[in-house]
Amino acid sequence: MSTPLASKPRVLSGVQPTGLLHLGNYLGAVAQWVNNQDKYDNFFCVVDLHAFTIPESPVLKQLHQESLEMAALLLACGIDPDKSTLFLQSAVPQHPFLGWLLTCMTPLGWLERMTQFKAKALERESVSSGLLAYPVLQAADILLYQADFVPVGEDQLQHLELTRDIVARCSHLFGIKLNFPQPMVSHVGAKIMGLDNPAVKMSKSIGLNNKKHMIGLLDSPRQIEATLSSAVTDSGQEFRPNHASAGVINLMNIYMGLSGDSSDQTQQLFSGKGYGFLKKKVAEVIITTLAPIQQRYHHISGDKTYLNQVLAQGAEKARLVATKTLYPITKALGIECPF
Repeated sequence: MSTPLASKPRVLSGVQPTGLLHLGNYLGAVAQWVNNQDKYDNFFCVVDLHAFTIPESPVLKQLHQESLEMAALLLACGIDPDKSTLFLQSAVPQHPFLGWLLTCMTPLGWLERMTQFKAKALERESVSSGLLAYPVLQAADILLYQADFVPVGEDQLQHLELTRDIVARCSHLFGIKLNFPQPMVSHVGAKIMGLDNPAVKMSKSIGLNNKKHMIGLLDSPRQIEATLSSAVTDSGQEFRPNHASAGVINLMNIYMGLSGDSSDQTQQLFSGKGYGFLKKKVAEVIITTLAPIQQRYHHISGDKTYLNQVLAQGAEKARLVATKTLYPITKALGIECPF
C-alpha cells in the first residue's frame, strides 16, 4: 500500500476527548491549527486510547460520545476535512500495534524519569502501567505519520524528546529509519492561565471541578460573564501598564489573542480604566468569537451522518499512511505486518 508523498511538511496533533476544549486550548493550539491548514499536511487525531491510562475515570462510560463531541468541536472551530485529516485514534489499529513494539524497545528508566508521570503518580493511590507507557503510545502516534513537526506546549517537550530518543534507538538496534520530529512551540496564546489562579495554566481537569477556573468553548454568554466577573485581578482599581498583576496580564492576553489588537492598542484601550471595564470587554470578545463556533458545533454534532463520514474518511487515509510506515518496521523486526 502506498499514498502520494506529501508536498508540504507534515504535522501531527492529538487531543484527548476527556472534557471539552477551553479558551486556553483554542488560543494556544486549535486556532493556530486552523490558520496553518494551507501551510502543512495536517493529521488531527482524537486520542481516545490515551484515556484508558486512568481506567477508573468516569469518562470511559461515554468515551465514544465524548470522542465524537471533540471531533465535532474541532470541525466547528474550523478544521477543514478537505484540507486536513481528522480521525479517531482507536479507528487506526496501527497505533497500539506500533505502540507495543516501541514499548518493548524503550528502557524502563526513560519512562520513570518523565516528570508528568511522576506528578500524576503522586495524585493517585493506584497507577496503571498504561500511565507509565503513555509517552510511548504518543511516540507511536507521531512516528506512524512520519511527522515533521508536532505542536506541543512546554510541558510536552520532554515527551517529544523521548520520541526522538526512541527513533535513535530503533535505528541503532534494528536499522529502522524514522523521522526526527521537531517541536512546534506556540508563543501566541500558549500561556493562557487559570482565571481563578493566574499562577497555573488553564486546565480541563481543574475546570471540571471549578467553574471559576476556565472558559469552555461551549459556555453560554451568561456563564462567560459570570466567570469573567470573578476573575482574579489585584487590589488596585484600574489598569496601569507598568504595574499590571499576573491576573490582569492574563486577561489582556486573552483580549489580544481574540481581538487581534496589538499590545500598544490594547494598553491604550484599557489604560486608566477600571477592572470592571476590562472584564466586560474581555467577556464581549470571547462571546463574539465563540458564538459562530457554538452554532457550527450544534449543527455538526446533530448531523451524525456527516460527522461519521468525515471520521471514516480520515481514518481510511490515516490507515494507509500508517501502514506504509509500519511495513518496513515489521520487515526489519522479522514479523508479519497484519495491515
